[in-house]
Amino acid sequence: MPSAVTEYDTIAAISTPPGEGGISIVRVSGDQALSIVKKVFKGKDLAKVASHTINYGHIVDPQTGDLVDEVMVSVMLAPKTFTREDVIEVNTHGGIVATNKVLQLIIGAGARMAEPGEFTKRAFLNGRIDLTQAESVMDLIRAKTDKAMQVAVNQLDGNLTHLIGDLRQEILDVLAQVEVNIDYPEYDTEQMTTKMLLEKARTVSAKIDELLKTADSGEILQHGLATAIIGKPNVGKSSLLNRLLDEEKAIVTDVAGTTRDVVEQYVNIDGVPLKLIDTAGVRETNDKVEKIGVERSKQAISSADLIILVLDASRELEEDDIQLLDATQDKRRIIIFNKNDLIPVIHPLDVKQLKDDDIILLTSAIQNDGIEQIKQTIGKIFNAGIEDSSSNVIITSARQAGLLRQAKQSLEDVISGIESGMPVDLVQIDMTACWDTLGEITGESYPDELITQLFSQFCLGK
Repeated sequence: MPSAVTEYDTIAAISTPPGEGGISIVRVSGDQALSIVKKVFKGKDLAKVASHTINYGHIVDPQTGDLVDEVMVSVMLAPKTFTREDVIEVNTHGGIVATNKVLQLIIGAGARMAEPGEFTKRAFLNGRIDLTQAESVMDLIRAKTDKAMQVAVNQLDGNLTHLIGDLRQEILDVLAQVEVNIDYPEYDTEQMTTKMLLEKARTVSAKIDELLKTADSGEILQHGLATAIIGKPNVGKSSLLNRLLDEEKAIVTDVAGTTRDVVEQYVNIDGVPLKLIDTAGVRETNDKVEKIGVERSKQAISSADLIILVLDASRELEEDDIQLLDATQDKRRIIIFNKNDLIPVIHPLDVKQLKDDDIILLTSAIQNDGIEQIKQTIGKIFNAGIEDSSSNVIITSARQAGLLRQAKQSLEDVISGIESGMPVDLVQIDMTACWDTLGEITGESYPDELITQLFSQFCLGK
């Protein structure tokens, strides 16, 4: 019967993507890592080599004596490792069979298979990183642009950790002063104590607001700005998509209704990961297949962060155009007057349904005219959200944003409690709740189920 999984087992996993490559890495972590790998390694005595060295040798099946692979073995001894445990990394020739065989021999020698994210989980549990840094590890892996990568590196460096730590210290200082004033009322008045609490609650609340302003931008950096390209059939949506992607992704013909389904593709535009969604032309139709595509287009419009509404400048506005303009009134949108290479029939000033904050661009997707301006505009729309914030930290996690909102609510309770004349010792409870909630962001306090759920999202071997 297999032994129960514990946090103290020596664990092993393949840390490189499956498939063929130059090398593959089998990572082993735990207090038995060195002795386990020694059982299957033929070369230098790993127990005698210096830490943080890489050593040549072979992996050998201890049962048969057969050579499995020629390898380089990195020896990194605690505590100066990612997990703060002994870590051994076996660099094998890249390939599925050889790498799996090396892993199987290491597990047979006494290690157990690591769970998803367990190396990073151990780094957290052993105090090497906090929760915000652990999340930034996954952000770094998933980064789709240089900007997203830089944000993840900043988080990994502890920028958010330090900011949250400073906020918690501010709250702790005022709570300590309140305790002194409660214990020794002869040295203070309740009015002075409540004033101090009120000022601190407002100060910290304003700083949390600055952080929350970045949450939408952080979400886009990680998951992409969902941008739906919409318009009636044959206005040039697919041509525009192909120009933005610099490839012929969508079929382009002069036959209306060519695009029957939603086409999605990621593209890096001025550092912004854009999830471009080319929709089927929205119109009334009796074609069963096209009708399904139109319904999916309407769903894409509803969930999009940004709308690129394409109008045919060479044709009069039709009812389908007007319906799309009306349906997207509450959306952030760029209005494209396309086919500008032809004689224009409509002009932006003629379109009564335009909003003051609409961005109007004239293009000819066929001739690649105005495409660069679209890209620059999208970059400016996104980057303005970051530049308008005084914080140099961007919130990229829904978990972090949710806890910040919860902490802010506790501060609002402090403010309303003081303004309504609530006793200081009751107001203090809400201030302490804010301090605790901020601690959950970095992992100073956390429920076990949160840790299990968070690290289960990581890839195997990380």
